[in-house]
Amino acid sequence: MTTKEMIEQGKTYLGIEFGSTRIKACLVDESLAPIAGGSHSWENRLDNGIWTYTRDDIITGLRHCYAELKKDVTDKFGVTLTTFDGMGISAMMHGYLAFDENDELLVPFRTWRNTMTGEAAAKLTELFGFNIPERWSIAHLYQAILSKESHVGSIAHLNTLAGFVHFLLTGERTLGVGDASGMFPIEGGDHYNTAMLEKFAALPETAVLSRSLSEILPAVAQAGDKCGTLTEAGAKLLDPAGDLKAGVLFAPPEGDAGTGMTATNAVRKGTGNVSAGTSIFSMIVLEKPMKGHYPQIDVVTTPDGADVAMVHCNNCCGELDKWVNMFIEFSKLAGSPVDVSDAYEILYKNALNGAPDCGGVVGYNTISGEPVVGLGAGRPAYYRQSDSAMPLADFFRAELYGAMAALKAGNDILFEKEAVQPKSITGHGGLFKVKGVAQQFLADALGSDVSVMSTAGEGGAWGMALLAAYTCEKQSETLADWLDNRAFAGMEKSTVSADKAGSEGWKQYMKNYSAGIPAAKILGEI
Repeated sequence: MTTKEMIEQGKTYLGIEFGSTRIKACLVDESLAPIAGGSHSWENRLDNGIWTYTRDDIITGLRHCYAELKKDVTDKFGVTLTTFDGMGISAMMHGYLAFDENDELLVPFRTWRNTMTGEAAAKLTELFGFNIPERWSIAHLYQAILSKESHVGSIAHLNTLAGFVHFLLTGERTLGVGDASGMFPIEGGDHYNTAMLEKFAALPETAVLSRSLSEILPAVAQAGDKCGTLTEAGAKLLDPAGDLKAGVLFAPPEGDAGTGMTATNAVRKGTGNVSAGTSIFSMIVLEKPMKGHYPQIDVVTTPDGADVAMVHCNNCCGELDKWVNMFIEFSKLAGSPVDVSDAYEILYKNALNGAPDCGGVVGYNTISGEPVVGLGAGRPAYYRQSDSAMPLADFFRAELYGAMAALKAGNDILFEKEAVQPKSITGHGGLFKVKGVAQQFLADALGSDVSVMSTAGEGGAWGMALLAAYTCEKQSETLADWLDNRAFAGMEKSTVSADKAGSEGWKQYMKNYSAGIPAAKILGEI
């Protein structure tokens, strides 16, 4: 069967992911290879001190992304998209979307980037004996209760961004377990922790809620579960032109962490991945429960419910992108304009020539707060030793190190205090598009082999398409086995090992980085 025939007969799978700076659609055929895509660029806005996207931002972005996908399919194959075998929605995890009984937003969407829930997160962590990060939905809800926000008594439903879009398209209030694990702690791989729900309900101040927390939270589903179908209203919302037909089967909506694990074949115990874009986070699938709990490490789950140690950092490529754009602007002023992709290639690869410790140069990429290293608010910054030569290679290497420094700090705790030793780590996302650079620096930072697959640039939208395919094809195979046998058989990948000089350089860099944190805190307060 040709690709065109597969599209005409709906023998394809669609994944759509809402990232922090881009909404991306990935259409795959029966071989699970990407055949078409679409995207929509967007930016969160700082509104009254809250990082947010509006409801209109969400719907407009979704429609434009899908329209771009339709155009790509028509341009390549001369076919109009009308249906798929399966599809799914993924998005940035955590945050706070609170709705009343009429499904109206009660307050603007509070994204994962917001760090105003410190009081609630600390109290819940103590209450549960389990780390509750500031960006988790339950921390946002409890902070709203503690702050006596007027909307709390009207809450009928909470959701994540992926769950909200899934609801718009299917009418189902269901969430994949990986995404749900960023709302409230999970037990047993398939439901919210019962004892913790009871402890939360017993808090006197939670009496202000009109419904129990278990009623407010979306239902939990695992990878492979069937989670509704595209409704007539959903089809019209997604494709106002009216070509898309209702009835498409949906996979559980997932968070970007879950789709990242899927896209890197890292859902099996003992494997790990690092996803690096606007934010950077590592996911190590645990082989045994952790002995302690740490504010730098979340325990979430794979899309099929296995426990994962997650180190999530709010910042990664945003500040790097600003510097690259500045050099592009300079090239234009100099009369020799450099293409965007060439600029990244030149600057990243030149960083390999920098000193392993960056020559005393240190970069803080903290556009927003970075709780992993104790920064409540962010200001991008750099500093250097007075005698630093600071060639371009040292400077840009320091910026690349800075994009990974908080991740290293969190994983050092995991590796040293919990003796976690992943069998493999796979990188994906924009940071790894320039071959061999960020990959090498990450290997040096973690002291581990790091692999990058040929699909590293596809990211979470492709991972979501795979989960949609698994939902349609699942029989008795586990997700890990299905990925091995179906999606990644014969996949090309490159692997680099930690370099001794690079690892030693990281040690000195982190000493300098840590020494400057008090100054970074002061900058964040200005």
